[in-house]
Amino acid sequence: MESWRRRQPLWTGGRAAVQLLPLLLLAGITVLDFETAEWFRIVSWIVLVPGTAAALCGVWTTAGYAVLSLCTYVAVDRAWPSEHRAGLADFLLVALGGALATLAAAARVRRERQMLHMRNIADTTRRTVLRGLPPNWGGLEHAGAYLASDVAARVGGDFYDIQPGPHGTRVLVGDVQGKGLGAVETAAALLGTFREAAYHEAELTVVAERLENRMTRHRLHRIALGEDDEDRFSTAVLLGFPQDAPETVELINFGHEPPLAVGPHGVRALPAGDGLPLGLGDLAAGRPPLHRVPLGGEETLLLVTDGVTEARDGAGEFYPLVPEVTRAVLADPGRAEPHRLVRRVRDGVLRHTGGHLEDDTTVFAIRRMCEDPVQGRLRS
Repeated sequence: MESWRRRQPLWTGGRAAVQLLPLLLLAGITVLDFETAEWFRIVSWIVLVPGTAAALCGVWTTAGYAVLSLCTYVAVDRAWPSEHRAGLADFLLVALGGALATLAAAARVRRERQMLHMRNIADTTRRTVLRGLPPNWGGLEHAGAYLASDVAARVGGDFYDIQPGPHGTRVLVGDVQGKGLGAVETAAALLGTFREAAYHEAELTVVAERLENRMTRHRLHRIALGEDDEDRFSTAVLLGFPQDAPETVELINFGHEPPLAVGPHGVRALPAGDGLPLGLGDLAAGRPPLHRVPLGGEETLLLVTDGVTEARDGAGEFYPLVPEVTRAVLADPGRAEPHRLVRRVRDGVLRHTGGHLEDDTTVFAIRRMCEDPVQGRLRS
């Protein structure tokens, strides 16, 4: 998953230049007051200084600007002859404006701290669900990117994971219907079951059955708690990389976007979502079939959620995923490498939508690591 960075509120480090803007405004008003005639005094405009500081600075800095503005007002006003002074009324206006600006700054800072705290909680939740994956985990070179459509919430139902085990390496990529903490909770439930079943179960079909049962149990538990989860489901792709078949990948598709095999010679789609999503299995006569698909050593599997395939530009055109990826790898076969491929798709979606995402967007790419028979080590 892409690296996470702690966000800082507006009023902390690196904002010294911005915090000097109220001082420049104060100096400008002072100079203009002396330059204008006595019938057009603007010294009372100093009340704008603490108001501006309230939007840009911390509480104590805003309070300092309020006091400085009041002192400047007194000094500038007394420099004029008594008959042209602004007087007590404007003095009270500046004093009251400074006090209100300080209170506004305190409210803004408190709100920013609360937002930062909630954002950190959301990021921690995402990182708990999408656990960090070691490089070349389970013999797979991998890369992933997650983009939340709701910048404030920063959480959604997209998920992916890799689980190595005695029966080979298994991969799960999915998208829970809906957004928010309910979707994240469902994703966490599915991933917990996947990590256990993928390690212990010899057959990929049994892992799929465990996922379907877990989704049903989770939904019934939420309904029993009074939550509105009766219609919640999840599309998913379950992959298996058998140890005894290095040129084959096993695939079970629960109504998800079909994976793409991306190699130096182009792009081909693996079997599409011929099964119902997880949580809707009771509506079908049987479970989704298991497909065994040949996969070349130089091919990378690209898996995306519908945030990619349904991304639209201003004219309503969908993002052309397959043509874009095909054009990129034919021009430079090295772009089939997982990290480069994920960056290409992520940047392409953002460019296509102008940065306005309608849905959570996940891009995940995996490729088998091949053993070098000469040096006896792993290479990509």
